[in-house]
Amino acid sequence: MSLPKCIYTLRLSHHFSTATKTASAVRLPKLSNVPTRYKSETIKQAQQALTDYLHATRSLSFPSAEHISKNCLFSLTNLIKKIEFSVPKFSNRFKRLLRYHPINEFEFFFESIGIDYNQVCDFLPPNKYFFSEDGTLLNVATELSRFGFPWNMLGKLYEEEISIFSESSEVLKARLSRLKECGFSNHSVVGMCLAFPYLLAVEGEPGGDAALFDDFKRVLVEFNMEYCVEGNVDAWYDVCKKVRVFCDLGCGKGKIGELMGRKKDVFLTCPAEVLCQKSRYFCRFGVRKEDVGLFLLQSPEVLNFDLETPNISALGLLEIFGLNVKEIEAVIEKYPHVMGKNKMANLPHVIRALDLHEWFFTKIKNEPQLLENYVISDFDEDIAKEFGEGLERIQSTTTPIHTMRKLDFMHSIGFGENTLTLKVLAHLHGRSGELQKRFDSLFSTGIDFSRLCLMISTTPKILNQNPESLEAKVNFLCKEMKSSLEYLNIFPAFLCFDLENRVKPRYRFYVWLKEKGLHSESYSIATMIATSEKQFVARAFGIHPAAPKHWFERFSYRRSFKNCAGTSIP
Repeated sequence: MSLPKCIYTLRLSHHFSTATKTASAVRLPKLSNVPTRYKSETIKQAQQALTDYLHATRSLSFPSAEHISKNCLFSLTNLIKKIEFSVPKFSNRFKRLLRYHPINEFEFFFESIGIDYNQVCDFLPPNKYFFSEDGTLLNVATELSRFGFPWNMLGKLYEEEISIFSESSEVLKARLSRLKECGFSNHSVVGMCLAFPYLLAVEGEPGGDAALFDDFKRVLVEFNMEYCVEGNVDAWYDVCKKVRVFCDLGCGKGKIGELMGRKKDVFLTCPAEVLCQKSRYFCRFGVRKEDVGLFLLQSPEVLNFDLETPNISALGLLEIFGLNVKEIEAVIEKYPHVMGKNKMANLPHVIRALDLHEWFFTKIKNEPQLLENYVISDFDEDIAKEFGEGLERIQSTTTPIHTMRKLDFMHSIGFGENTLTLKVLAHLHGRSGELQKRFDSLFSTGIDFSRLCLMISTTPKILNQNPESLEAKVNFLCKEMKSSLEYLNIFPAFLCFDLENRVKPRYRFYVWLKEKGLHSESYSIATMIATSEKQFVARAFGIHPAAPKHWFERFSYRRSFKNCAGTSIP
């Protein structure tokens, strides 16, 4: 049963008026040379002066000049800072600055179309400062603005499809007209192109993506958008962004609009940002993105679930989701580091750390209400008490905030509130952000998530090295040593040894001994790498009396020979 059009209009009106208020509350750049009570008026005067300068002196159309001056706060305040502020003299001084110190017009332009000010320098054309040197960008922006594109959102098009801004106004007009001929209004075309900039790019033909246009038309009909958001570009863009989310998840074009239409009341009132957050949340389970997209389309009620703040218990969840007693006992024995409480926000990685993500996600798909109705239960109070005592000890240290952030990192990868987690924490060095990069680096090499957490629980020091070093060790293990990642399950400490001074020399020494026919016995990697230098040299001497000499002279990082016999290897 569809909602009345007036209700849709009210919901949309509330949603987008809220969004507008949020957008208007932009944090102003610091303006230290202007007293607080004069800042607002000073910026208005500077904007007006810049508009007049760009229009009257630089010959820009008045709308374009005004768009630029109203949307370049950081560039503008940098100019204001160059002036010695005085209330009665500011306006004249600012105009004089513009007159005798011309600005880089492209810098102001790129900030005004919505590109982050800190990234503007990456987009500036070399050796060009004025639109008179190259007016293509301005002409395209003017044409798009005239059609209905919000000026301060044109940066989305520029960043994704820069080719749009290299075309003539005539080409753009024709392209936009052909998009309208597919059955859409100006505002709907704007929303579609902002969400899918490639529709306006020079490659391909507008209307060529028939399946996507079917989705848009279905959304137009099912959501009654032609009645509810007439003249509202923001509303169209929000709906199109939702379609984009599902396309990026791999859902088949041509089916998205129909599925969204079945639960239109949920999708219409749910902000696109919330949909993005929820899609990222469920993707963290490590399942196929397409399955996540279909799940959200078929069970959009999960968009309203609080999946951040509630506490969870790993043991309680497993019971509620259907594991029997024997299965739970096996999980507790294998994954003690995951047991205890955690946050719902970390649930995907808790389940991945237990290597149950495929099973768990299937359960969620079939019974999504289990997540909403979950109430924490069945956690060991003794473990909770010991963990609490550990937290008190952390608070009494000299760096409690630093340590708690590292603990938050551990919870985020699935470690629960238990004493084993605290023991592992004591061996981790570095900031939480650094630990996350090291973890991500190891995971990107192909190590299974659950296996990686197990490795950390037994050998936490593997996370005390930089990402480059970790990747180099894994590459050497798999490529030169011809081993597999599974070997790290047996010997995770391999990642703790120095690659250049320990692993490579010892391995290559044993390869050399085999090539010489002096040694046929196969040693494990752990035997090669983990033994002390004294034991290693003694073993080499047992293979051949002259072997230690060759070790020190040709392989060892020390490159020196001490206390070895002078016998030569033939």
